[in-house]
Amino acid sequence: MAVRIPPEERQTNLVVALMATEIGLTKQQILDNVSGYRQRADSGARPDALEKMFERDKDELRALGVPIETIGESSDPNDLRQARYRIPQAEYVLPDDIVFSAAELAVLQLAGSVWSAGSASADAQAGVRKIRALGIDGDEPIIGYAPRVATHESSFAPLQNAIENTRIVEFDYLKPGEGIPQRRSIEPLALVEYEARWHVYGIDRSSEGERTFLLSRIVGDVARTRKHFDAAKREGAGARARAGLEAVAARNSAVVEITPGTEAALRLGRRATARTQGFDLPYVDMHILADELASYGPEVRVVEPADLRVAVIARLRATVAAHEGRGE
Repeated sequence: MAVRIPPEERQTNLVVALMATEIGLTKQQILDNVSGYRQRADSGARPDALEKMFERDKDELRALGVPIETIGESSDPNDLRQARYRIPQAEYVLPDDIVFSAAELAVLQLAGSVWSAGSASADAQAGVRKIRALGIDGDEPIIGYAPRVATHESSFAPLQNAIENTRIVEFDYLKPGEGIPQRRSIEPLALVEYEARWHVYGIDRSSEGERTFLLSRIVGDVARTRKHFDAAKREGAGARARAGLEAVAARNSAVVEITPGTEAALRLGRRATARTQGFDLPYVDMHILADELASYGPEVRVVEPADLRVAVIARLRATVAAHEGRGE
């Protein structure tokens, strides 16, 4: 099965290729070598379809302000049958009066390095590394580490693909307290990271309402159907999802005591608010929070609510029971 390269990634690869050459590339060289076109050609796409794709990409990039230059034959500049295309780097740089501080350059570099294997292909990562439109050298001093978008859930990639291609998906979803997962059919609109966990936000077709699903509760594979949804529904979906999660967290708050200087203090302190006794810790999902708090062992004690305290104690007891009887 041929690998499908998203349009925005294909266009990024095209920009990189056209910036990397002084003499320019012919249309055929682009179709044969640039990732996105090459895969389509290998899968049997017709030459005229590939040429139309290239023309659309070229027009869209020009509309965004990318200065793609067309170079005709020297003997007859109007003869474009063997035209070459390039992006003159001198015309694709920032104005001289725009200056970035060292810290701002560091942020720009870190933003470019966020792409990871879980969210972008190797071709895209190579393209990002090659782009140096700001003239930043590879050894530019920056902060000593770079963030990464790490996704352990196997459902992330197929959901991301379905969002990009406006395809309805189905999956089995296991809610807390239920022993059997339920089949869900949704129009996926956005993937949102909140409290270090990934969620998919979309329209649940059984209720026609917008819902948020935790990726870690998806059981098995995500099935992409042949049915499409209106791409306009994706507009602002990420912001709506985050606002909904924040509203839920604002309604739910636990009071916890945390041992200073511990890992729990380091991690929970980022989202907790100090009070006279202990900390207020907002949360979206009680069961997920109980799992997290139990993982810290004696470093955290739940004061309230009572049902959260019971849930954490139950997890700790289950851990002790699982280890009883083992050899020393």
